[in-house]
Amino acid sequence: MSQKVEFFFDVGSPTTYLAWTQLPALCAQAGAELVYRPMLLGGVFQATGNASPATVPAKGRYMDTDMARFARRYGVPFASNPFFPINTLLLMRGATGAQLRAPERFHDYLRGVFHAMWVAPQNLNDSATAAQALTAAGFDPAEVMGWSNDAEVKAALRATTEEAVARGVFGAPTFFVGDQMFFGQDRMDFVEEALITPPS
Repeated sequence: MSQKVEFFFDVGSPTTYLAWTQLPALCAQAGAELVYRPMLLGGVFQATGNASPATVPAKGRYMDTDMARFARRYGVPFASNPFFPINTLLLMRGATGAQLRAPERFHDYLRGVFHAMWVAPQNLNDSATAAQALTAAGFDPAEVMGWSNDAEVKAALRATTEEAVARGVFGAPTFFVGDQMFFGQDRMDFVEEALITPPS
């Protein structure tokens, strides 16, 4: 049985975006299954007492520089979003909805939203701007809004967020290989190591 990497994420996290650009290739190389687990980072923060690094101005400025360094290392586009933080409740319900209702379009949804968040940053707090970004990604904003109002979708996002907290998650991105938890896109080398090291 091949191993799997559970990827707990929220599109409002820039480090999650950086991890997302690298994880598929990492998992493919290791022959591991990548399991996407959309969660609501705001709910995780509320449950754990954690907060965004941006709440500490000096740390926020350093993180911007550090993320730009990693983007250069990975060879991927990245731009800080001047409208950060973005309330991602509807966006993460949209991700959960795409996963449940249109799984063949799930990756298109992530590409479109990550692009609008961290490549060509837009104010996704604004509903009209968010609708334009979804349209540009090939989605009908009304369809995504329907997903976000779907009781099953809401319950699924809530359950994944609660599961994440119960398993020790306090931020995004967080990865699990079996029972081993790894936090942060700068810890993906440990994820890779866990995949190639046989369980004891």
